[in-house]
Amino acid sequence: MDEKIVFSEKQHFKQWWLWLLLLVLNGIFVYGIYQQIILKKPFGTNPASDTALYIGFLILFFLTILFRFFKLQTTIKNDGIYVRFFPIQITYRKYTWDKLYKIYVRQYSPITEYGGWGIRYGLFGNGKALNVSGNQGLQLTTTDNSKILIGTNKPALLKEVLTKIEQYKP
Repeated sequence: MDEKIVFSEKQHFKQWWLWLLLLVLNGIFVYGIYQQIILKKPFGTNPASDTALYIGFLILFFLTILFRFFKLQTTIKNDGIYVRFFPIQITYRKYTWDKLYKIYVRQYSPITEYGGWGIRYGLFGNGKALNVSGNQGLQLTTTDNSKILIGTNKPALLKEVLTKIEQYKP
């Protein structure tokens, strides 16, 4: 099998509101630790223990770092489509052309169709979605009628590549 890469895309979470929320929450914990542990003043009207503040901060900080490392990687080769949502999926999931009934690029609503971004399972038969930003995706329907939507920030190029290798199947 020829495994020449004909398309590759790497995406990260870029929503400004997500990063602002994480920054504000981390800031609140840092301020709480400063006030309660350094200044010895209780943080809030019903202060948590020092241990709870440390644990809360560490969990939130770890979550922030994790979001930084999340990436959706899509690669198209002559033998199929490879996708992974790192670090949740360490290895790529391969979709070979012979197992795909429909392959096309479409606009979708992340919130109403799938409930947001990430690895999502849609309501009302929408199938699974892997997305990190935007509202454009590569819709796959397998020969056993499973549906997978892979988010993309390069919809025109993706459609062009699939058409060129004769795999665009609306």
